[in-house]
Amino acid sequence: LLSQDSYYLSAPSASLRVHGEANFDHPEAFDWPLLRDHLSQMKKGIDVAVPAYDYRTSRRTSETHTVGPAKVVILEGIFTLWDEALRDLFDLKIYLNVEADIRFIRRLHRDVRERGRTHDEIIRRYYDTVRPMHQLFLEPTRKYADLVIGEESDVAADIVAARVRELLK
Repeated sequence: LLSQDSYYLSAPSASLRVHGEANFDHPEAFDWPLLRDHLSQMKKGIDVAVPAYDYRTSRRTSETHTVGPAKVVILEGIFTLWDEALRDLFDLKIYLNVEADIRFIRRLHRDVRERGRTHDEIIRRYYDTVRPMHQLFLEPTRKYADLVIGEESDVAADIVAARVRELLK
């Protein structure tokens, strides 16, 4: 399992700032060359040193952790279908369709518990960056998916598990 969040840049470009804060919900907030390189290496059976990202400081740490080699690699993250070169490395592309209210509630709970953010800060970021970036960049990536599933679909999970088992053979 490889998390795209590990590939956030420590200092996204100044042009991505909204109200003086970095916009981590923009595709340019990620280290695409490193992520592409790591996935290419893993497809060749080579393990990679994945960077560690600290959400409280919004920076990469000096730590890494080794991932791979593996017969199946699952890359999870909101922008996994955004980059064409990255999409070309996938055997199966899945878009998880989650309603906006559910996405917001999950973010609210997670950011308060795990990232030490206030309700007001989370709501402001949602309106300033999260919602508009989702509409502009994420929703359109749905068209690149081989499979679109809803969060409550048990059947879709069975289909994905069957495909992973097939790839492992």
